[in-house]
Amino acid sequence: MKALLVLDDPRRAQAFVDYLAELGLHCELTQDDDGNVHLWLVDESRFEEAHREVKRFLAEPFHPRYQEASWKRGDSHAHFNDGPRQTGWISDLLRQTGPVNLLVLLACLTVYGLSWLGLPMFGVLSFPAHPGDLLGVEFWRALTPALMHFSLMHLVFNLFWWWYLGGMVEKRLGSGKLLVLLLVAAVLPNLLQFWASGPRFGGLSGVVYALLAYVWFSGRLNPARGIGLPDGMAVFMVVWLVLGFADMLGTPVANMAHLGGALIGLFQAWWDNRRPAGQSE
Repeated sequence: MKALLVLDDPRRAQAFVDYLAELGLHCELTQDDDGNVHLWLVDESRFEEAHREVKRFLAEPFHPRYQEASWKRGDSHAHFNDGPRQTGWISDLLRQTGPVNLLVLLACLTVYGLSWLGLPMFGVLSFPAHPGDLLGVEFWRALTPALMHFSLMHLVFNLFWWWYLGGMVEKRLGSGKLLVLLLVAAVLPNLLQFWASGPRFGGLSGVVYALLAYVWFSGRLNPARGIGLPDGMAVFMVVWLVLGFADMLGTPVANMAHLGGALIGLFQAWWDNRRPAGQSE
């Protein structure tokens, strides 16, 4: 058997397996300790055909064709014992995140709260006026502008995507992978943005763009890793970039940080998925 896909929703996994069975592509399901469902293709010789169906599924996971396949088959053989689960938005948030994701989320909220109370967080965390200072005791200023947000909407928008995408990466690929993406996609885009506009910028947007690009492209290159986004998200990313560079968003935008983050995410996804689909790393 060959690993085909990882999902966090047993019902969607079963619906997709039922659909594949209608095509003659038989799969088995297993569940790990985190509740993630692993799909295994029985006939490895048909992996390329199944791989195409995975891409189609990730592009439109709620298409009626998958639910209809379950209704037709009427299968109920996949029973997962998830154990008792808490309910509520706090437990949902914690279940879909990890330590790196949660730490950065809390750091951004703390910085915004302290700024709202009047503390001079910009002076403490902003990118230095002279980049050479990063080689000294203030090296951390290369990263900390990503923790600052200048409006509530800016904060909520970035933190939602950080929680959603960062949680996906951390739960599937580990805290180390998310930490690497965070550091590289904060520091390098910050340098680009300083070169373009000077030190007055901040926000997690560059990292969010890197995660969007990384998750989407990884899903296209190797769906078996269990991360991915619909192609429409890639279109949204490009349109938002164009609108930002065209100065049509009605607010100052760190365009070079967005562009740098997107390029880093694409490159990192390509680097991490250089091996043929289905081959272990």
